[in-house]
Amino acid sequence: MLLANWICDNYLKDPLATSIVDGVHLHILPSMNPDGFLLRRRGNANNIDLNRDFPDQFFPVNNYVNGRQPETRAIMKWLREIQFTASASLHGGALVANYPWDGTQDKRKNYFACPDDDTFRFLASVYSGSHHNMSLSKEFEGGITNGASWYPIYGGMQDWNYIHAGCFELTLEISDNKWPIANELLTLWEYNKMSMLNLVASLIKTGVHGRIFSSDGGRPLPGFIVIKGINYTVQASRGIADYHRLLASGGRYEVTATAPGYKSKTTGIWLDKAGTNVDFVLDPNVNRRGIPLQSACECRWGTRSVIWDTHLEVYLLLIVVVGFLLFLCKRRTYSRLKQRQLAGPKRPVVV
Repeated sequence: MLLANWICDNYLKDPLATSIVDGVHLHILPSMNPDGFLLRRRGNANNIDLNRDFPDQFFPVNNYVNGRQPETRAIMKWLREIQFTASASLHGGALVANYPWDGTQDKRKNYFACPDDDTFRFLASVYSGSHHNMSLSKEFEGGITNGASWYPIYGGMQDWNYIHAGCFELTLEISDNKWPIANELLTLWEYNKMSMLNLVASLIKTGVHGRIFSSDGGRPLPGFIVIKGINYTVQASRGIADYHRLLASGGRYEVTATAPGYKSKTTGIWLDKAGTNVDFVLDPNVNRRGIPLQSACECRWGTRSVIWDTHLEVYLLLIVVVGFLLFLCKRRTYSRLKQRQLAGPKRPVVV
């Protein structure tokens, strides 16, 4: 809540607050587990640990959505609707920035990197390096840790966000004291203030951002962004087709934009200490006659698109044939009905 107040109070006064308000859609959830917070325990009102309640990539037994707690279902629905670029959840009990993966397939404690390991290490280091003393940790090098390397958990929000919601999430342990007393909150805020602000600002200061358009009319395309060598796909929004692909600074990347029914395009970018904007204009695929294979009508569900193939002549011919068959069928039915009326009603058959 102090973060929200500071941003509002300093908009147009502080350049960092101004850039966040102008460049980021920031959502703040005061507590995911209000009942557990009130009861001073990890579990919610049903005594279920919500950070073990999400569907898990390694253990399908957790994948029954209707079996999740109401808070978990609400978070899953929220992330699918808004399509967040990144998120961070605040925890207590340690002092470290934690990043995926949180678990391993064999349940052993070891470093298990996700496809965007470099980017997550970069984001975690942004937070730790801006903190009062997190980066000085003697337990965690640089004040950051891979979750599975620390201790594996299953059903966590962090991994689910990355896999199913396209959202890069960090788990931020911001206090060695699991339950800090009220008069320590201002100190915790001061220790974490610049970390929070710099992490949010990094979403616009790093990575590649832009929109995807069709060269045929210039309409937005909810296409996909792929980075060569990273097995992870980011989708542009369904409205204005803007995309935000977080990447670690200090490297060269090959970025490809794709969309069903369109030719993909690839460009190389170099990320130094700032992000870059790249818009893609995709050309539609065409058949031998030069007719575009995609239709102006797109039927979408969630983040996927199904595009019709417009062989107009074939469709018109089919409509004419079906109409003629229906006409013959109707005429034959009318003829039989007329004959029955002339012959009178049939007598019932007794068996």
